Amino acid sequence: MTLPPGLAVTLSGVADWQALGEQWRDMEGRADASFFQTWTWIGCLGPERYDDPVLLQVRRDGHAVVLGLFNRRRSWLFYTLWLHESGDPQLDSVFIEHNGLLIEAGLAAEGGADAADSLRAACLAEVRCGALPGPRLGRRLVLSGVDPAHLRCVTAIATISRLTARVAPALDLAALRRDGRRHIDVLSANTRAQLRRSLRAYAALGELAIRRARDSVEAHRFLDALGRLHQATWQHRGRAGAFANPHFVQFHHALIDRALPRGEVELWQITAGSVEVGYLYNFQHRGRVLAYQSGFDYAVGDHRAKPGLTCHHLAIERSLAEGRECYDFMAGDDRYKRSFSDTERTLYWLTAGPSTDPIRLAGGARGLVAALTPMCVKNWLSHV
Repeated sequence: MTLPPGLAVTLSGVADWQALGEQWRDMEGRADASFFQTWTWIGCLGPERYDDPVLLQVRRDGHAVVLGLFNRRRSWLFYTLWLHESGDPQLDSVFIEHNGLLIEAGLAAEGGADAADSLRAACLAEVRCGALPGPRLGRRLVLSGVDPAHLRCVTAIATISRLTARVAPALDLAALRRDGRRHIDVLSANTRAQLRRSLRAYAALGELAIRRARDSVEAHRFLDALGRLHQATWQHRGRAGAFANPHFVQFHHALIDRALPRGEVELWQITAGSVEVGYLYNFQHRGRVLAYQSGFDYAVGDHRAKPGLTCHHLAIERSLAEGRECYDFMAGDDRYKRSFSDTERTLYWLTAGPSTDPIRLAGGARGLVAALTPMCVKNWLSHV
């Protein structure tokens, strides 16, 4: 894979995080970036998360038109490069989605989808085999939460050894507003009935209200309260919960300090009179609301009370009123996400590398054992 004429690609370390942040901010203003491709997210605790950063740059006429930040880790046989992640499961528990190389919008549109695919593939091929210290042919790439275009491009330049697809449901708020409809108007009869029963159950406890954190002090307090409820729910299910990881908590308190002044983070408190119903932690970027995390109080005795449906419904109604374009529930096939959504995207989590990658060979061996074992057992049983 080669880059189009006039473009030059480089791979380098990161010596000056502040300078990279300024360059990244300039670039994201010229790109069709998701929130997870902004410096708000990628640069949050960057020097702590990326212990061996590798910066991909494609430049034209002296300025960057493609950027990608990888972290490199050495295993016993291969180097692995993680796009916008650290490679440390504890640090990566923050869970990136809508990920991908940051590409200038005009460049991505030049020549159509095929040309854009060729550009992505050439960039990823450079990361996998380009000039970096250490072996070239043994490098793996890990891309998390990327779109089908990135999957196509990786398939063209490497062998996929792990692949997971997750659906990300969303609600098209712009279409609702254009048609003059409310959120409740597009729900199924069953979901609409559940929501109305829940709203009545909470209304019996007092006025149902949703309130956005007014400043960073309140936002941090809301996040702590959300974490407490989140942990109570998951520990009741026998699971640790995301907030049990101190790195997760540290990252998101730091993210609030970065993102709240830019209007990219919203923390909501939902109450019914004096009763705490729940909290929502959402990102907001270019009209798209991303429902990232939540904490609900399930202690209300009325079985009709559905805190998750109630909280998201109120947030959706506010998003409609404030002119937002989309309410994105993000990856996960939870029933409430399906019930509240009218569209979806598919995102991919993948590892790619050489055809001799032990991950791929081990997966093939497991598949062979799974295919042959029933036959062996059957043959053995027939001779007993």
